[in-house]
Amino acid sequence: MRNTNKVFHLAIPCKELDETVDFYEKLGCKLARRYDDRVTFDFFGDQVVCHLNPDEIDDKPKMYPRHFGITFLDKDEYDQALEYSIQEKLPFFKEPMVRFEGRQEEHMTFFLIDPANNLLEFKYYHDSAMAY
Repeated sequence: MRNTNKVFHLAIPCKELDETVDFYEKLGCKLARRYDDRVTFDFFGDQVVCHLNPDEIDDKPKMYPRHFGITFLDKDEYDQALEYSIQEKLPFFKEPMVRFEGRQEEHMTFFLIDPANNLLEFKYYHDSAMAY
């Protein structure tokens, strides 16, 4: 967790609550609250709320422009997240890769896809100054 007194909040659609809870708990997120129409998670120290809205699911998701995720500042944590995703057989949208190889903004990344086709990116910059 980062040292801050703020929590980022993101609300996204989901098509079914049980499969959403299963995916995010396998990812390591803690279920904070559950209602008939939404679930709230502790997503690596931030808040992600998945609102039941099956009519608003993107049938053909693309990485750009819409995705969200975590930028790890510690390579071991990135490696652990990748290993855990493989171990839990979470669905990859894009396999692990290196982007901008040889440049200052070079980083390792992979994308997962949740049951509602929301895309999640996990990355680690070799130069931590490039995280922002």
